[in-house]
Amino acid sequence: MGSYAYRYCMCFTRKFRSPDAHPPPDVRAAHAAAAQGDDGLRRFLDDVQRERPSDADRILAVLSGGGAAGGIARFVGRSPAHAVPSLDDFFGFLFSPDLNPPIDNKVHQDMSAPISHYYVFTGHNSYLTGNQLNSDSSDIPIIEALDRGVRVIELDMWPNSAKNRVEILHGGTLTAPVDIMRCLKSIKEHAFTASTYPLVITLEDHLTADLQAKVAEMIRETFGDLLYVPSSDTLNEFPSPEALMKRIIISTKPPEEFKEFLKAQGNQNESEKAAKLAEEVSLKRADSNADDSDGKDELDEEDDDISEEEDPKFQPDTACEYRKLITIHAGKPKGHLRDALKVDPNKCRRLSLSETQLSKATISHGADIIRFTEKNILRIYPKGTRINSSNYDPINAWSHGAQMVAFNMQGHDKSLRLMQGFFRANGGCGYVKKPDFLLKADQKGEVFDPKAIMPVKKTLKVKVYMGDGWRMDFSKTHFDAFSPPDFYARVGIAGVPADCAMKKTRTVEDQWVPVWDEEFSFPLTVPELALLRVEVHEYDMSEKHDFGGQTCLPVMELKQGIRAVPLHDRKGNKYKSVRLLMRFELV
Repeated sequence: MGSYAYRYCMCFTRKFRSPDAHPPPDVRAAHAAAAQGDDGLRRFLDDVQRERPSDADRILAVLSGGGAAGGIARFVGRSPAHAVPSLDDFFGFLFSPDLNPPIDNKVHQDMSAPISHYYVFTGHNSYLTGNQLNSDSSDIPIIEALDRGVRVIELDMWPNSAKNRVEILHGGTLTAPVDIMRCLKSIKEHAFTASTYPLVITLEDHLTADLQAKVAEMIRETFGDLLYVPSSDTLNEFPSPEALMKRIIISTKPPEEFKEFLKAQGNQNESEKAAKLAEEVSLKRADSNADDSDGKDELDEEDDDISEEEDPKFQPDTACEYRKLITIHAGKPKGHLRDALKVDPNKCRRLSLSETQLSKATISHGADIIRFTEKNILRIYPKGTRINSSNYDPINAWSHGAQMVAFNMQGHDKSLRLMQGFFRANGGCGYVKKPDFLLKADQKGEVFDPKAIMPVKKTLKVKVYMGDGWRMDFSKTHFDAFSPPDFYARVGIAGVPADCAMKKTRTVEDQWVPVWDEEFSFPLTVPELALLRVEVHEYDMSEKHDFGGQTCLPVMELKQGIRAVPLHDRKGNKYKSVRLLMRFELV
């Protein structure tokens, strides 16, 4: 047992004991029960931990020292392995996030449904290094997002001043550009480092036809066989994530010129008009082709903005090559939202709304939105006033079926922590299956209503035993210059309004290894969309409480029983040693 010495009043020294972490009473009782009989350990794994048989066999091999694992001692270094693990070995196993994690780290959901049946980890303005107004554009944030498992990357394409090259930047701001080829090459290199499931690139297109042709050529040459090119102009159902593993797909608004060309070609009696159209069609102004323009929250009545500079020789082949690359056709609503949300049985598409548009739309058209997202994709993006790259609450979008809830990955706030936690589900692959109630209407033909008062479906019981690791990851004066930290934990639920709650443990004073041993219950009406929030803070009487770590976990993914829960910093980076010992029961 060591000690920590702290100086105060210049000449005095205070010493505090720093005991090792000791097993709480529940762990001692579980070990005693597991030691009874030859099948005691298996009973513990089956009855308390609710492990699958295959996982129970693996854990038994580790705990008993069998196989290549060499026993728990090999991992935690406490004592030699025995046929029956000692209390220290048993506790060491339970308090190891690598050996006893709170959620599964493997893909376990059905991945053969259309992409529209999944929530997809989506970034917004993925190239920005900081705020939305004057930060630099770079491929580094793109790489970081891909390494975290983000599956939708957004690139805003603009012509350079000479209009002969394509740059990536946030238009209408002071953000510095980055060359598109640099972004494309980095995307190719890092696309599947964190997940093998498809990567979507959404292109906000502000380009002329000749630059669109250049982009089409660059995309084909850079991605090669990784690029998925649809076999038909329109799809009546999106492909599945499973069918598109290790493929890159493009989503953007089809060129207006090509749409007009196809329309003219469809009328065989007016071939002369079609030829005239090919010669005279005007280029749309750049932002008429940008389906995700962030500065507008109102629906467009018309999209009739014409560029002052017209292309005298529109080439259908040029538009066709660019158009062929688009798998997910995108658009923004025009006129009445009810019309924009109409479902075409012969075609699937993507619609983009700002967070403000969504808030208004869910009040009057909530059921229409859910019906739309059963087949089509809805993308939500932050309102244009979020200059500091902050984010919005994603729950409203998820509860209405929106698949692509685009977030500023530069904004390290509570909302981003919810997003990161949500996509820890399904092995962290970036795709999470939507609940069945958001994929089809009920027997009466009615769709899910997030605002309705619903009965409690599940109750989550959470027990917070203790925490450890701060003494390894932080200096002894990081939290308090004169004494060990005074830690408390906050545990709660983020979800539909009826399920939201936050509770707090008592503060344990002057302890690097706080022991709380407190239990909380959370009734849940929609557990499928509920997230468990866990935070640790250090109490400070005179200043703002210090941050000691956080995590966010999908409730339906929680492994039952006693689990080691690793904590992360504000940005979502996992601490090396900091963890909590907790118990979960979902009844």
